[in-house]
Amino acid sequence: MPLPTSRKVWGWALYYWGNHAFATSVVTLFFPIFFKDYWSHGADVTVSTFRLGVANSVASLVVALSAPVLGAIADRGSRKKRFLMFSAYLGAVMVLALHFVAKGAWEWAVLLYVLASIGYFWGNVFGDSMLVSVAEKGKLDITSAVGYSMGYLGGGLFLVLGVFMSLKPQWFGLPDAAAAVRWILVLTAAWWVVFSLPLLLFVPEPRKSATRIGLVTAVREGFGQFAETFRHVRAYKPVFMFLIAYWVYIDGVNTVIQMAVDYGKAIGFSTTDLILAVLLVQFVGVPAALMFGRIGERIGPKTGIFIGLAVYVFVSIFAAFMRHSWQFFVLAALVGLVQGGVQLLSRSYYARLVPAERAGEFFGFYNMLGEFAAIIGPFLIGFVSYMSGSPRLSILSVILLFVSGALLLTLVDTKKQNDAAPAA
Repeated sequence: MPLPTSRKVWGWALYYWGNHAFATSVVTLFFPIFFKDYWSHGADVTVSTFRLGVANSVASLVVALSAPVLGAIADRGSRKKRFLMFSAYLGAVMVLALHFVAKGAWEWAVLLYVLASIGYFWGNVFGDSMLVSVAEKGKLDITSAVGYSMGYLGGGLFLVLGVFMSLKPQWFGLPDAAAAVRWILVLTAAWWVVFSLPLLLFVPEPRKSATRIGLVTAVREGFGQFAETFRHVRAYKPVFMFLIAYWVYIDGVNTVIQMAVDYGKAIGFSTTDLILAVLLVQFVGVPAALMFGRIGERIGPKTGIFIGLAVYVFVSIFAAFMRHSWQFFVLAALVGLVQGGVQLLSRSYYARLVPAERAGEFFGFYNMLGEFAAIIGPFLIGFVSYMSGSPRLSILSVILLFVSGALLLTLVDTKKQNDAAPAA
């Protein structure tokens, strides 16, 4: 099946090209390193780790609690695009402000990082909910795949630039790596803003009705809509069962994302190898996302998710027994093959199940569960590692999440679906 050619699809996808610069370069790599060495200069490593952990937890909690309500408000007031652009510019401005934070000023670094993270995740809430309005009928999976592949490609290319700037700052006229990282923050903000413009220009605002309502009314009705859906969410049986299954297996996916680098360090791999492995995941993820989009179109997103979860089970077993750095690159390639696939097919499958006119609200629940994920997996790994004294044995415990999530997914009734009918 050919790729979508609509301007609104590519305008929407380019937003993910832009905001993944923050996800891949700032969140995954540069902020944790720079926070420990520069903004927490002089602090014990355990203290800086605690500070960073609290920052991530606070951002996740704010997003998890606010996402469903914000989605409902956006649905009632036909303001998804406006809310998305506000979120994007909030995140970009906060990242830009990090450039000016002085050495040792960890409090300001934490505050700005939390606000930037909130902007990033809020933007994803509204961007994900727009999938049902930008996708043409019958093209939910491939449209979702285009968004993920553009995110991988944009984030990966920016990460390459960031790695070169940090390793070879003199090539860019910079005195040292610290100066390079501070300018990477500026470039991240610019990248995010510039690539959000196609969405602003080419993607129409999804409208619920021909009559618009004011913001105050939208807020009041949005809270009412959220409360109503929360009370009756169990009546949407396929949605309810899918959300349970999704929460379980995406916990495993997020655990692998968060723990892979730490696991590599624990078994003795070098930092350089770990950085290169992160790059490998990004660039393998580009064609792999498109491949999974086609798998979803041909054999169904549910089957595609099962394939991805089966690969994750193999990855967990493979990781427990690897001994050499080249094996870590094999593991990174396998993760790159299925990471985006499981995520994008979950999004498009969920879009089939939810009422199109309440997509923002329902995707708020979806993103809320995504933010509350990676709770069980890290606990399992920590508990098994503590009890057994073996990090290799602990990584096997994540298999429980993938298998349990797959079993729950088999219980989702797919008879009633919304196949990308654009919101009115």
